[in-house]
Amino acid sequence: MLHASLTTLHVVSLILQRFADQPELRPQLLAGSGIGAADLDNADARITRVQELQVCANALALRADMGLELGRSLHVSSYGLLGYAALSAATFGDAWRLLLQYPALLGTYFRLDMQVEGELAWICASGYRDTEALEVFNVEMCLASLKLIGDELLRQPMPLEGAEFTYAQPRYMKRYAKSFPCPLRFEAQRNAFAFPAALLERRLPLADSVTHGDMVERCRRLNAEFSSRQAWLERVRQLLAAQLAEPPGLENLAQQMHCSPRTLRRHLQELGTSYQGLLDELRFERAKALLSDEQWPVYRIAEVLGFSETASFRHAFQRWSGVPPSRFRA
Repeated sequence: MLHASLTTLHVVSLILQRFADQPELRPQLLAGSGIGAADLDNADARITRVQELQVCANALALRADMGLELGRSLHVSSYGLLGYAALSAATFGDAWRLLLQYPALLGTYFRLDMQVEGELAWICASGYRDTEALEVFNVEMCLASLKLIGDELLRQPMPLEGAEFTYAQPRYMKRYAKSFPCPLRFEAQRNAFAFPAALLERRLPLADSVTHGDMVERCRRLNAEFSSRQAWLERVRQLLAAQLAEPPGLENLAQQMHCSPRTLRRHLQELGTSYQGLLDELRFERAKALLSDEQWPVYRIAEVLGFSETASFRHAFQRWSGVPPSRFRA
């Protein structure tokens, strides 16, 4: 999943909080993610989307409606500068246009847009391209959070006229009412919810032009920095992924990136990762894909991932996933 970007531990922390009264489940929730106690204690730690999705998958196995639950916990303040910029916008419409302008700062897995159709404004989430088994979970988390943001921008419940979802009605459908108290339609053409378009002109109770201008400028700079770093990291990932059978090592990879090993190491550290961390992540993703194909024996998978011995690969996979390759395949 080479397009996966770095993110904070916010969602992972929320998941662990949901199971705080069952501490014995923490190893199960973190299994296969590579996230350790040191990471959880570091407020500045960054993880990959692959790691976040692994914890989400583990939580989903324990609770089917976890996406809705998490979405109702992701307040407008959860989005940092962007959230405060939206709160200080002049109108409800201005706030939504700002939020949708910076999807990277929202940390979403979707392409978000607003479609005004007659008297209704639809907030739509499309373009999902991550783990297929987690699509419903991510739709629920995304739209439930956006609905909560709408409530908090207005400082009152945002009236909904309808909500649509592309998937079949889940068995816990009654729990949708807490986030979407409106007519629901499943197996629809889009994932979206609608509110009266007239609300777009409503002035927000916390509007402040000076604060808003400052926050927007900070968001612009943060987004530019974020995009630049992600493009750089993507290039590192692509180079490393193409050489998994014979990993180049830090110094050789630095030459390919036209920088010094020290610079490469520093940039990776600033992004919350390392050469070995990226190599392990890419190997793990490739290993899972190959193990899903019965025609690939374990010793061949070890070879194409650059392990000199099959036993070394088995030990590494056990460390990454919490289970040996044979059990994962089964």
